[in-house]
Amino acid sequence: MAASMTPSPADTLAEIPPPPRWAVRAAYASALSATVGFIPIHAIWALGIPLWADERKFRDWYAAGGGPYLLVLSGLALLAGILALSLVRPWGLTFPKWTMFLAGRRVPRRTLAGTAFAVSASLLLYTVWAAAQTVEDFDEDGVFSPWVVVYGIPQFLVWGIGLFIAAHSYRHRTSPGDRVLPGESGA
Repeated sequence: MAASMTPSPADTLAEIPPPPRWAVRAAYASALSATVGFIPIHAIWALGIPLWADERKFRDWYAAGGGPYLLVLSGLALLAGILALSLVRPWGLTFPKWTMFLAGRRVPRRTLAGTAFAVSASLLLYTVWAAAQTVEDFDEDGVFSPWVVVYGIPQFLVWGIGLFIAAHSYRHRTSPGDRVLPGESGA
């Protein structure tokens, strides 16, 4: 019986070109912004330290569930950092060995790219909202100093834009219709 002309998943994965340098840089910038830029200050607050906050209001806010909220946000930031890196690393194409029941299987490209685009859009919309709220309420006494947003806006912009750029590259290079396979011309 003749061999099938349909390529195997391993053959298809081998044809996916590596990410361009600019996409790798964008993914790493996004992951660093999510982890190194976001998590440390939130971890300080999660430990109950009112850095750049009104101490009395912070204590009330913290007692009302602020600590667990900040831990959840930090966990989500870590996941967003992993998401950014998965767009430029081999484990964004095939699940690694340590993932039980999924090891060696293809990562659903649309799910990964769609998640990255959705997170990126959410981060960028939140950034615009936070900036507008801060401008509107800059002189009001809140829990945290409004200057925290001045620190946070660049972090969120790098995080969201970097994730968008990496997702765009991932979608383009993993899309069967967009790829130029080795030996084919681009025309």
